[in-house]
Amino acid sequence: MGASFTVPGSKSSNAMIQPKPPTIIECHDKAQWTARFEATKETNKLMVIDFAAAWCGPCRHMEPIIKEFAARFKDVEFVKIDVDELMDIAYEYGVEAMPTFILIKNGKVIDKVVGDRREELQKKIEKHSKY
Repeated sequence: MGASFTVPGSKSSNAMIQPKPPTIIECHDKAQWTARFEATKETNKLMVIDFAAAWCGPCRHMEPIIKEFAARFKDVEFVKIDVDELMDIAYEYGVEAMPTFILIKNGKVIDKVVGDRREELQKKIEKHSKY
């Protein structure tokens, strides 16, 4: 039942389309961050900023969890900022330890989670993405 096809270069028929990977926007300069922030500020969309560093063990541990959250919470925008690249942005948000997750809605900080705290972050995302 149904048509059978082969994708060029594939070894099997009935090839399946792979799901799109979760979107986590990485900001590497201040202009990129400002544009992203301004675009989201006028919406009611929740933004979760992941302040992390390449050398940070707990940050690396949270990375697959953030990807999972980005795939699950499609109505939330996830942004990753490397504190070594954008120290002034980290300072502006009072980041003193990594990872730090800042939750923003309508351009205002509404919540914060510091550290490798999956359950706490998930509960706050669920809470703030509902209204």
